[in-house]
Amino acid sequence: MARIIGGIGMSHVPTIGVAYDKQKWDNPAWAPLFEGARPAFDWLADKKPDVLIFLYNDHLNAFFYDLYPTFAIGVAPEHDVADEGAGRRPLPMLPGHTRLATHLAEQVINDEFDLAVFHDRPLDHGVFSPLPLLWPHEGGWPGAVVPIMVNVVRYPLPTAMRCFKLGQALRRAIHSYPEDISVAIVGTGGLSHQIHGERTGHNDTDWDMRFLDLIEHNPIELARMRHVDYVRLGGAESAEVIMWLTMRGALSDDITKVHQSYYLATTTAMTTLVFEENRVHRPAASEIRLGNEQIAGIEDIEGTYPFTIGIGVEKARLNRFFWNMRMPQARAAFNADEAAACREAGLTAEETALVARRDWLGLIRAGANFFVLEKFARLVGETNLEVYAEMRGETFEEFLATRQVPDAR
Repeated sequence: MARIIGGIGMSHVPTIGVAYDKQKWDNPAWAPLFEGARPAFDWLADKKPDVLIFLYNDHLNAFFYDLYPTFAIGVAPEHDVADEGAGRRPLPMLPGHTRLATHLAEQVINDEFDLAVFHDRPLDHGVFSPLPLLWPHEGGWPGAVVPIMVNVVRYPLPTAMRCFKLGQALRRAIHSYPEDISVAIVGTGGLSHQIHGERTGHNDTDWDMRFLDLIEHNPIELARMRHVDYVRLGGAESAEVIMWLTMRGALSDDITKVHQSYYLATTTAMTTLVFEENRVHRPAASEIRLGNEQIAGIEDIEGTYPFTIGIGVEKARLNRFFWNMRMPQARAAFNADEAAACREAGLTAEETALVARRDWLGLIRAGANFFVLEKFARLVGETNLEVYAEMRGETFEEFLATRQVPDAR
């Protein structure tokens, strides 16, 4: 049974990563930050959680305005470090936890929080600025991370109350997970700061201290605040502390603050906060929920193959192969040498054979989604109707005879 042991609030600032990589731990300008983070590092070393759930925002490194979700959960088996313009930081790949992430997505979406789902997208300093200060990484990270991205970049942002309620939904979902693991929740983002416009450099230490007191003792007061309140008090970019509210919403009311540090060096108030659950909730059997209740029993519907998060992760290469047929260069490469195109895409021998036979039903059973398959069908000169007929084991004429308007082809 999954257990939540506590939560961490921590600022993410790109310059922290620069200072860390340049080993400025003892530099007088940076030492207070690293010393302030050390108790959180020690707390995690003592508690040894299996998974960190990391609430962060992407700074337009993996997502752009053409598709910037409000909430998105990463379900990949591992996550890469985003190149933010100065090269990839020298950090190892970060293990994900596909089983837990999939479970959280299923349960939280069924709890009416509409999470987007992503994999094959790198994580930026929203994760990798604080993470090396929390976990060692020589030879690999000691556990897995489930990243949850929150839009605090482009308005409309989710409300502070919505973020707090998302944390409560995550708590329910974590406790319903059947595997015996321990989980810590990390909420990231700087406290008071503004980094654009004439108000650049705004800070308010009095507000920061009030925020830290409220998130411990009265988070509902913070949840009721509007974005404009956060901006007025702490600066435009300080609204990202609503991600701390998601962390706090995932905790119980019975917590102890075991550490707090605060350091304001230049433009961003950098803080580390650790809450520990006084009585770790151990879920009862009645709390456990397996799978997606919305499709329970779908396996009994003959000839139906639901496309799930797990299939999307496991069969990403196969689906990307067909998805890429939107692009002229991919179509040209396939027409020039089918077998070479399949090898280049990393398809297995069995998948390559299904492609060669144009075995549409076999490809569906192998984990291909129909909506990428139809792109490939167009390339090889088959219409959707012809593909439908073949999946049913009928001739084209036999299939059309079953339609209400056989001439609509």
